[in-house]
Formats: sequence, C-alpha cells, structure tokens
Amino acid sequence: MTPKDMMVTDANAEAMGIPKLSLMENAGRCIADVISKISDPCKTVIFAGNGGNGGDGFVAARYLLNRGFEVDVILLNHLSRIKSPEARANLEVLRRINRGLSPLRIQMIEDSSNLKKFDSGVVVDAILGTGVRGKLREPVSTAVDIINDSSAIKIAVDVPTGLDPLTGEVHHKSVAPDITVTFHRAKKGLKNAGIEQVGNVRVCDIGIPPEAEIFTGPGDLLRIPKRVETSHKGQNGRVLIIGGSADYSGAPALAAFASMRSGADIAVVASPASVSGAVRSYSPDVIVKTLSNTVSNDFVTLEDVNEILKLSKNADSLVVGCGIGMADETGDALNELMRKVQNPVVIDADALKLIDIDTITESAQNGLDVVVTPHGAEFKSLFGLNVPEGLEERMNMVSEVSKNSGAVTVLKGTVDIISNGDKVRLNATGNPGMTVGGTGDVLAGLIGGLMAQGHDAFESAYLGAYINGMAGDMAQERYGFNFTASQVANFIPGVLNQK
Repeated sequence: MTPKDMMVTDANAEAMGIPKLSLMENAGRCIADVISKISDPCKTVIFAGNGGNGGDGFVAARYLLNRGFEVDVILLNHLSRIKSPEARANLEVLRRINRGLSPLRIQMIEDSSNLKKFDSGVVVDAILGTGVRGKLREPVSTAVDIINDSSAIKIAVDVPTGLDPLTGEVHHKSVAPDITVTFHRAKKGLKNAGIEQVGNVRVCDIGIPPEAEIFTGPGDLLRIPKRVETSHKGQNGRVLIIGGSADYSGAPALAAFASMRSGADIAVVASPASVSGAVRSYSPDVIVKTLSNTVSNDFVTLEDVNEILKLSKNADSLVVGCGIGMADETGDALNELMRKVQNPVVIDADALKLIDIDTITESAQNGLDVVVTPHGAEFKSLFGLNVPEGLEERMNMVSEVSKNSGAVTVLKGTVDIISNGDKVRLNATGNPGMTVGGTGDVLAGLIGGLMAQGHDAFESAYLGAYINGMAGDMAQERYGFNFTASQVANFIPGVLNQK
C-alpha cells in the first residue's frame, strides 16, 4: 500500500465504526508482542514522535511494562505539539502510570544537545513512520544517529524513520532496524528498499476488515488534492461532452453541470443544432458548440468527427453518449471518434450500445484511458453477457471483462462494481430515488470531471460513484424520494466539502 492508501483505509474503517483508538491499541500491542518474542524482559527505550507513530509507541510501552520490561519513553517534542488526539490520549495514560510504581520514565526533548547515548536491550523507532518529508530536522536527526549507534535490538514502527514510505529511498539518513513492524499491509517503500534498510518486515493485523479497502467511503475523498492557490482558468480541467439529439437536450447539460461541480474549470457541450440552443439556455456556465454537419441537424454524424477532434485538443477528458440517441450514423461517428481521439474518455448511455466493444478494446489496449458506465441491460448490450445475481459472481465478471477490454468498467446497481481488471472497488452509496432519469448523466460528468483534473480512470470511476451516491443520499435526506437529477448534482459540492 501507499501511505495515501493507508490513510484512506484508516478513515474508511473509522467510518465503519472502528475507532482510531482501537487501531492504535492493536498496533501498539503488536509491537509489544514482537519484542516479547525476541527478548526477555529488559530495558527498552522508545523514541516517539508527535504523530500516530508515536502513539503506537506509547501503547507498546504500556504492554511492555505489564510484561516486566523497564521502559524509557523519549518524546522528541513538547507534549503540546502532539498532533494526533489518539496519541495524546495514550501519552496521558502513560503519564498517569508514571508515578513511581512502574519502571517507566518519560522524557520530553526538543533540543538535540539533550539527547544522550543509552544502554538498553531493545530500542524502538516510533518517530516518524510514513510522516517523513525530505531532510530530517533536529532533534530527529540526532536521534536517528543515536539509535543506529546502539547495540540494542532495533525495532522500527510501520516504516523506519527517514525512509521514503512510497519509494523506499533515503534522502538524508534513516534508522537501520533489525525488524520493521508494519500494519495491515506492507507499505510500498518497504517493498522497494533493501533488507539493510528495513530488516525483517513483520506485517501485523490491527483489525481493519477487507471491506474498508473494497467499499468506497469518506476516506477516499482524501485522494482529491487541495486546489493550488496560484492556479489559473482551465488549469483544473476542461471537459468536452459529446451528446444530445433532437429528443434529448437535458442529458449533456446534466453531465456538464456535474463535471463543473466536481471541480473542473470548464465544461463544453458539443451537440447537434436542433438541441444546442436548448442546452445553451440551461446555464450561462456551460459553453455550447453547435456541430455543423450537413446531413442532419438532429443527431451526431460522421461529418461531425473532425470538428469534435478539433474541440478535443483543448479538453482534458471527453464524456460521450449522454442523450446522443440511437441513429445508425451516430454509431458510425462514435466508432470513428474512438479510433482517433487521444483524450481520456467516459462512455455512457446510448454510446454503450453504439460503440463496438472491439473498438473500445483496441483503443484501451493502445493506451487510451476509457471508462464505461453500464447498468445491467447496457452491460449485456456492450459485452454480450447477462449480469449474474450474486455479488461475488458480478465482481468476477466485471473484473474479467475489464481485464479483457482494458477499459475501466462501472456496473451500476444497488451496489456499484468498479474494476480496472486488476482491482475491484464496490460502492454502496445511493438510494432508490436515484432511479429518476438523469442520475447516470451526472455520474458520467463527475467521472469525466475527475479525469480532467488528473485522476486516473480507475480512481475517477470509483470516486465518481461514491460522490454521486452520496449526493443522492443528501438529496433524499432533503426531499425524500421526490428529487431530480439536477438536484443531485447540486449536492456534489457538499460531498466534496466533507473531506
């Protein structure tokens, strides 16, 4: 896992009702278990930082005391600077214990000149873990030197201090442990680093269920970065929506609204002349380009492809299919477009019936990011397969078709199934009121907006499914089941502001 993956999983576990205090308790006990298995009771020195890594060390100290160890805790900061509420709570427990009855000493050191060499059987690095950022500052830098110079058995908590948790690189210096005790899953940097940098890696189960990784949750919103303060118009994504026909004007507009509410700067709708005026009238925020084909003003045709390709040069992603209709000429145009377009593409609605799966497969396997968003009937039309009843069977089928096609698949349902052929995510947000027309267009626009902002196809797809469902749940809370798709789109910012 990457550090961000672990943050997301922790937050999703908490949303499921597993408190962070419980996870920290299990992590600290695991550290104590590892130490107890390799050493008889002895003096143990725990260097602790002011984050969750330090909190794991505080819990470990308590368990080691109960097992007969003499423990020195060295906090490399003032206790007022402890950032984690859970770490602060566990330090307060230790301070209550530290009244002379237990062999425990707690020191707070902010000046590296106050750090001294020590004599102990075990030393624990609970300083930074995944919190490393560039060159180590004092007193952490000196503490790393002292730990490495010690003859004690060295235990690193989660990730050795100074080791990049993502790349496994050491940019300055790092603790060289005998054992690294990591939690839930090994961090990516531990896999990339050499044994001399991480020692023997022990992965500890701290009680996070697999559902916290598989099901989307509020933790996934942590994957959406903060907007750069100096960004300018268009830098946060431009989305081109190709859709609309004589009978359907609202669908491409809904997709455009949703893409902008996802955070994209600009949404452009390219639609036939018969519908472009109606789309333009919905909102002054959406740019509308009238396709100038000479065959028909009612639907997209082959004559429109070159114009769409020109428009795509100024777009970061495309959303294709919302309200586009089922004309044969439109199918020819969309298949031709897919062979030539170079932007990430979301394929939705009637386009799922018009674009050949072989065309999608060829485009995806040539490196184009493609997301398809079918419901059950559209899934059968696109892939030629009936959707099975059981959740596990559906997961396997979605994973298989995604692997074969190279496209990310979002199978919409009571539980949405999202797969890139390698990984599968499930989304259970949403409610029966979302059977109202247009919510699929909102989802497609959301995914397109997220792709335009730099998220990869898989991440955009499962984030879009979660945000769309949560927006629907907010709409249901406000209106009961009497809401519209445009009202769902209006709740998207409220979901994003929860991160």
